[in-house]
Amino acid sequence: MRRTALLLIAHGSRRPEANADLEHVAAGMRDRGRYPVVRVSYLELAEPDIEAGGESCVADGATDVILLPYFLSPGKHVAEDLAAARDRLGVRFPGVRFVLAEPLGRHPLLLDVVEQRARAVE
Repeated sequence: MRRTALLLIAHGSRRPEANADLEHVAAGMRDRGRYPVVRVSYLELAEPDIEAGGESCVADGATDVILLPYFLSPGKHVAEDLAAARDRLGVRFPGVRFVLAEPLGRHPLLLDVVEQRARAVE
């Protein structure tokens, strides 16, 4: 039986309140119940790093791990750094499927969020 994990990945910050945003999203995704395992990880400046996050997903029985960049654009970090982390995890855990999702930036619902934020200060 397949067990899919969602690994949310943010850049990471030295400011705990900035990292708390990703924890908030992860809690919301857990509440939705679609993914039996939801973890957070950070590219740099915070823990756990991506490989530790992926390892945690595997330890919780994941057979498939979706690495979801909590980034707005597919810049260097997504295109190179996150892809490299995915590849390293695949080598470490050859029986687990690691896939990298698209960043958030071009999703049509993001326009709704931008509009709501603008309206909130009108």
